[in-house]
Amino acid sequence: MSRTTRLSSSLLRAAAVTGVAALTLTACGSGSGSGSTGSGSGEVKVGLITKTDTNPFFVKMKEGAEKAAKENGAQLSTAAGKFDGDNAGQVTAIENMVAAGVKGILITPSDSKAIVPAIEKARAKGVLVIALDTPTEPESAVDALFATDNLKAGQLIGEYAKAAMKGKSAKIAALDLAPGVSVGVQRHDGFLKGFGATDKDVVCAQDTGGDQAKGQTAMENCLQKSPDINVVYTINEPAALGAYTALKAKGREKDVLIVSVDGGCTGTRAVKDGKIAATSQQYPLKMAAEGVKAVVTYAKNGKKASGYTDTGVTLITDKAQTGVTSKDTAYGLENCWG
Repeated sequence: MSRTTRLSSSLLRAAAVTGVAALTLTACGSGSGSGSTGSGSGEVKVGLITKTDTNPFFVKMKEGAEKAAKENGAQLSTAAGKFDGDNAGQVTAIENMVAAGVKGILITPSDSKAIVPAIEKARAKGVLVIALDTPTEPESAVDALFATDNLKAGQLIGEYAKAAMKGKSAKIAALDLAPGVSVGVQRHDGFLKGFGATDKDVVCAQDTGGDQAKGQTAMENCLQKSPDINVVYTINEPAALGAYTALKAKGREKDVLIVSVDGGCTGTRAVKDGKIAATSQQYPLKMAAEGVKAVVTYAKNGKKASGYTDTGVTLITDKAQTGVTSKDTAYGLENCWG
């Protein structure tokens, strides 16, 4: 963590003697955010590391973890990457949390493969590690995974888009996440499976990092390449809203079908407003809450959570299609996040 002033060596030694725990928790913020809740020395220490602390999905995840920590008598420390893909920041956060004596770490991996060595070191020291939302590669690198079935989430919107096209020829644009990120790959592949298409049917594919501005730029690029695009798959709702802005600027917002994944409140309202045709809603608060409970259980009786727990996904749309199970935006707004 950078500092604006230098400490003398004597002050550093004093800090090391008197404030190791405090320094360690601060160091967890090597990414863009850190903090802790709870203060009792006898409380179970739980760490939460998210990809960023700005995405509403991860903000809600943190809220869920904080609430569960208070309800279960746990002390929560948090950290986040500076950006989506900041593996180095997540590695540092793991190391600092292990040094701080956490019993378990909940993590949404920014890089599903590169994070594995740091996770293995933590587990070797007896720390329970649970992946939230995004699986590691291999999935067995963690003790357990609490997440949306992202392949299913993609498949639901793919099935919806296929039905909504009603037999018309599709010119598909894919606004993806980033290379090698498992959640992005699974949603993309799920969409194609649900639509009954392959990558050969995608006329334009662009990475967006799940960012709205980058989603807009990606859509602009795709429209230049293939002006007749009529179906847009997006990795998440910020990317979808960016795509909508680009389409509207070209007067195409009413004749292009946009589908997405997340189910945040902003995205769900966009479905209600007709900007997004349908979205697959997931539940980050549940992921985090169940993760905290699992760490507390492990601390109390040594029982480890294991395997995969599906935290659910629901297709949200106000334009239901025959043969595709969905809920309307009234349901979506009751269960949204952010």
